Amino acid sequence: MAVKIINIFTDVLEENEKIAASNREIFEKNNVFAVNLMSAPGAGKTSLIEKTIDFLKNSIKIAVLEGDITSSIDSERLEKYHIPVIQINTGGECHLNAYMVSEALPHFKFNDIDLLIIENVGNLVCPAEFKVGEDMKVMILSVPEGHDKPKKYPLMFRESRVLIINKIDLKDFCDTDLEVLKKNALEINPSLEIFEVSCKTGAGIEEWSNFLVRKIKS
Repeated sequence: MAVKIINIFTDVLEENEKIAASNREIFEKNNVFAVNLMSAPGAGKTSLIEKTIDFLKNSIKIAVLEGDITSSIDSERLEKYHIPVIQINTGGECHLNAYMVSEALPHFKFNDIDLLIIENVGNLVCPAEFKVGEDMKVMILSVPEGHDKPKKYPLMFRESRVLIINKIDLKDFCDTDLEVLKKNALEINPSLEIFEVSCKTGAGIEEWSNFLVRKIKS
């Protein structure tokens, strides 16, 4: 008797693709540029969002969709900006998927949004596997994480449109070689746009924010 193999993961991804396409239609219909922000825990996703809001708040209408396993700590950090913020708690899942995002979308008033930043759950593997309807995936890697991460987690670099190297203010205190890091990343994805930033000092934030504005208006 032949063995029948059921590939559940493939089915899950196919269903996710359908819902992501539906989310995408909503973003396009409402002229909302959606960024899926991914990184390991502690790389600086929320800090980058804060710095981006600070720089663009007078020119771009921003909203945030926060993904976390259990807490609302990051959402509470953003309350001071008085922008739309919706929290998704995954209840243990290590990533956001298209269905989770679709459940949150009716809570936004898209007429008041130019840019939706989707802060994914901190993880260097699963977030890269699931589209959520975004215009582009952006990955943050902090300097203390080392220059070998592209070789260890290639899918994250392959799927991302942008790599942000954060915490460059710490480069003199770490063994990370930034040139090797960039070389390793570009070997996996030659199309990567790379920005070196420090969310502590503000270095590189202007270049990153201006890039975002160009993408939103293109």
